[in-house]
Amino acid sequence: MFEEIALLAGAISLSTSAGLNAYLPLLLAGLAARYTGLVRLNEPFGVLTEGWVLAILAVLLLFEIVVDKIPVADTVNDLFQTAGRPLAGAILFAGVSGPAGGAHPVAALVAGLLIAGGVHAAKMTARPVVTAITGGMGNWFVSMLEDMVSFLLAILAILVPLVAFGVIVVIAAMCIARLKDRRPEG
Repeated sequence: MFEEIALLAGAISLSTSAGLNAYLPLLLAGLAARYTGLVRLNEPFGVLTEGWVLAILAVLLLFEIVVDKIPVADTVNDLFQTAGRPLAGAILFAGVSGPAGGAHPVAALVAGLLIAGGVHAAKMTARPVVTAITGGMGNWFVSMLEDMVSFLLAILAILVPLVAFGVIVVIAAMCIARLKDRRPEG
């Protein structure tokens, strides 16, 4: 029972991480599955451990990290990633939960898609506001924060998935409280 809960927490956390950066959690999960026993990928997602897949993910990650720091290019990248990030979240959720986590494969794909898609939608909505407020000068900083959060969340999801899930709950609660504070009373 505890293992199933940990698998579910890890799947949710990796999918959340993918909503910020599609390739970082995919690469980390693939590396962890290939070189450690910390991640077990359900088939057909074991392909993430193949050297050629890891190399492609590393190149795509490098591209996304660079492009996401450039005003306007980051917005264009976010448009392309409207498919990529939710797909990455779906792959991660189904890859690390699946039958072992008690989730039906289709339900796991949909859950990952919705989680990563929701995080991506929030990011995509906020980024033009950052560009407008800072004249594009704050994009690189916000992008670095997103990359760091994605990295740390993916690492926590792999090492201590329940802690990663707790971090997500705390961040979500803080965001909801902040949105409530900004609401006009009426």
